[in-house]
Amino acid sequence: MTPRVSIVVTAYNEGEGIIPCLDRILESITLPCEVLVVYDSADDATAPWAEKYAAQDDRVVPTLNSYGRGPAKGIHYRFYHASADVVVVTMADGCDDPGQIDQLARLVERGVVVAAASRYTRGGQQVGGPALKSLLSRLAGSTLRLFARVGTWDATNSFKAYSRDFVAQVGIDSDAGFEVGLELVAKARRLRLPVAEVPTIWLDRTFGVSNFKLAKWLPRYLHWYRFAFGPKLTLDQVRSHAGKEPQ
Repeated sequence: MTPRVSIVVTAYNEGEGIIPCLDRILESITLPCEVLVVYDSADDATAPWAEKYAAQDDRVVPTLNSYGRGPAKGIHYRFYHASADVVVVTMADGCDDPGQIDQLARLVERGVVVAAASRYTRGGQQVGGPALKSLLSRLAGSTLRLFARVGTWDATNSFKAYSRDFVAQVGIDSDAGFEVGLELVAKARRLRLPVAEVPTIWLDRTFGVSNFKLAKWLPRYLHWYRFAFGPKLTLDQVRSHAGKEPQ
């Protein structure tokens, strides 16, 4: 059966911890799907466990990213190798609520180019996590929603669904961390394309170590934050300007 949604799970040395993550996804989703578990190297501790799972459930596709190291490259790689018209990005750390994947995917099928799971809209919540990271994320989300009118209160959250055609048209310029989600929201805003959101409850991971590098990735987040502000652009202008300083 052709999948209606491709679920990209970015993983880094999750080891056996990938098993409950995949269990929750496949227990929750009702749409025909493929689950693409992406890791950067063949010796990543996630690989043998993902391969073992895939041997029993062919919806799971262990995937070695050949675009280069880092979550942005991994997400980029799987966008261009996904089978479905809708792509959902989620993390392997158990923080996201997989019960919302169907809802996010259906929003994209109805016509939005980005559907965000929002911690900061009414009904959403963030439980745990570093205080500084949370503060900066909430501040960025609020100002982008109020002043740039990006369509979501949580532009920085990685848990989103995307139109694969939209991503193919605008491209991905991010090359380091998880700023891909903000980049695509910013591009949708400059093109005046629809973005929607649903409330989500995010729970801090209970196992393993976070791979989020705030100090290293903050300048890249700031670039796309600035890019979200400004007049409408054509597709050619977005492609020309996105990787440069915002116009």
